[in-house]
Amino acid sequence: MTVGLHTLDSRIYTSLWKILYHVSILTFLLISHLVLQTSGIPMEELWEHLFILRDKDATQHLFRVASGLDSLVLGEGQILAQVKQVFKVGQTAVGFGRNLTGLVKQAITAGKRVRSETSISAGAVSVSSAAVELAAVKLKTMNLSDAQVLIIGAGKMSKLLVKHLLSKGCNKMTIVNRTEQRVIDLQAEFPEAELVYRSLDMMVTCTGESHVIFTSTASEVPLFFKETVESLPSIQGDVRHFIDISVPRNVAACVGEVSTARLYNVDDLKEVVAANQEERQRKALEAQVIIEEELRNFEAWRDSLETVPTIKKLRAYAENVRMSELEKCLGKMGDDVSKKHKKLVEDLSRGIVNKLLHGPMTHLRCDGTDSRTVNETLENMQALERMFNLKADISSLEQQLRAKLEEIQK
Repeated sequence: MTVGLHTLDSRIYTSLWKILYHVSILTFLLISHLVLQTSGIPMEELWEHLFILRDKDATQHLFRVASGLDSLVLGEGQILAQVKQVFKVGQTAVGFGRNLTGLVKQAITAGKRVRSETSISAGAVSVSSAAVELAAVKLKTMNLSDAQVLIIGAGKMSKLLVKHLLSKGCNKMTIVNRTEQRVIDLQAEFPEAELVYRSLDMMVTCTGESHVIFTSTASEVPLFFKETVESLPSIQGDVRHFIDISVPRNVAACVGEVSTARLYNVDDLKEVVAANQEERQRKALEAQVIIEEELRNFEAWRDSLETVPTIKKLRAYAENVRMSELEKCLGKMGDDVSKKHKKLVEDLSRGIVNKLLHGPMTHLRCDGTDSRTVNETLENMQALERMFNLKADISSLEQQLRAKLEEIQK
């Protein structure tokens, strides 16, 4: 006997919701344990970063992540690549079936659309990325990839400078630092870059050979003054650009008075960063509209899957009728009919059924991209179920069908 949920009293409803709640908690704990094993992060540190989302909230969260809207840096481009990698790995995992495949594919589509239709990733939103973009703009006679680039310091900000310079095609950089070990560490983290280490006593010499000088050290006093910069040899093809992202400043303000040099500091960059962050916030509102649209597309596709059992039942029903009538026909033809003629009759019956089913089957299939089409498909499904009584259990019919098919093929 089948009991609909609408016939259950409140006690049974309460019990069902408790079961679902505990299943969610158990799944959550299992995933937490797997993350703990993989990362080695203590549970007390991991726990505060974990949360549970269900149904549409979970779907929307995944779409926002793929679109870069939940990133620390709004519009972060690497996140979508990570979601694609999850999908690639998931394809080999047990349980990553049709629904999860459709969900992650739709999330990737949402992420691609947000990036292509809103340009949310455009514009520097950190001092280091703004410094690199500024250098690329200010070099008038060459590209960053051709320029001699010097980084003074090898701390966190310098690490970000290397990352952003690489993204602009600049693969060779000279790094001046007090110790070599930090530069070695950077080389290990960015193997695609050619990082040349120079000691602090080589700083002025290296500056004289460079088109762009980024300064990012913890020095309490300026490293460059007007007199030092004026004594440097002229640089072929361009003026020398000093981009100082240190606090306090590593380059004295008087360097800006040198005709062969240009000086930019954190205050210059902060205005660019603030403007870009404001623009990305506006783009995020546009992105949310795209995400809502992709959410509707996914839900429509998911709803369209409801027709799959009906398609199977309708074909099984038609096949059962075909086999039954075929058996009657072959019985009337007698035993002297050759196998060749039996096969011709069987092929004829199958062709007729396939042609008759083509129309109904077409109206039961949709890709889920149009909610109107999905609604029509679901209406067609319900109509066919009523007309052919497909809600009935047909497992016995399927068994009979297989038995008859085996008998004919002997």
